[in-house]
Amino acid sequence: MNIGTNLKALRKRRKISQEVVAKSLNLFRSTYSGYENGVAQPNIDNLIVLSDFYKVSIDDLLRNNFEILSEKEWQKFETGNLTDVKGDKLRILTSIVDQNNEEVIEMIPLKASAGYVSGYADPEYLKVLPTFSLPFLSKDKKYRSFPIQGDSMPPVVEGSFVVAEFIQNWQSIRSGTPCIIVTKEDGIVFKVVNNMLDESGSFQLCSTNTMYKPYVVHVNSIVEIWRFVNYISPELPDVQLDATNINQSLQEIRKDIQYIQQRMKI
Repeated sequence: MNIGTNLKALRKRRKISQEVVAKSLNLFRSTYSGYENGVAQPNIDNLIVLSDFYKVSIDDLLRNNFEILSEKEWQKFETGNLTDVKGDKLRILTSIVDQNNEEVIEMIPLKASAGYVSGYADPEYLKVLPTFSLPFLSKDKKYRSFPIQGDSMPPVVEGSFVVAEFIQNWQSIRSGTPCIIVTKEDGIVFKVVNNMLDESGSFQLCSTNTMYKPYVVHVNSIVEIWRFVNYISPELPDVQLDATNINQSLQEIRKDIQYIQQRMKI
């Protein structure tokens, strides 16, 4: 955990003293100094205060190493876009293979979906998942199957499973693309994505059910993105007939009735 060195790097970047930080946070200077020097660890309440003061997530504060950031990376961080959206750095993706050493599609059951955010890169989590193969999918791409909850994305109903392709470069996602978005806060969500990376370093997530309002998620909150390929559903989608189709159906019914009547006269 790099919290001490991270706090020092963030403070020096702002060109302020320990005394100024401590006073702003209602802490003793010795307490804050202890955090930076590693002789003390902030409790959860002070972690939240430090996170708010430096405008950095607790996750980044604990996991990243701000001491080694380049000037370009600092600029990304200060504009709220520290995440590697291009995928230049390899994203952690653990996969399961079959007896022929070929990748299979891991299915995330509904009961296991809550733990996906913490277990997506853990072989122990993945190896107990059910797997399957779809021979018509490309062997050069990585697929995974995710459970769908709720009614926000018709015709994909609750209880369905979406098969999706792993996306390394998030900038390649075109607006209007349905995707599985895995976020730190909300876990697995299935939405139509509008790409707003250039404007705000974020994605707008929309539902096909207009009762649900669109909302925006910043890339720093996103763990993985998977592009929709197909879905497996326990239900047939509702078929909506227009006036022409209804008239055609009525005509066919009339013909069937006439045929039956003629047969009954024989």
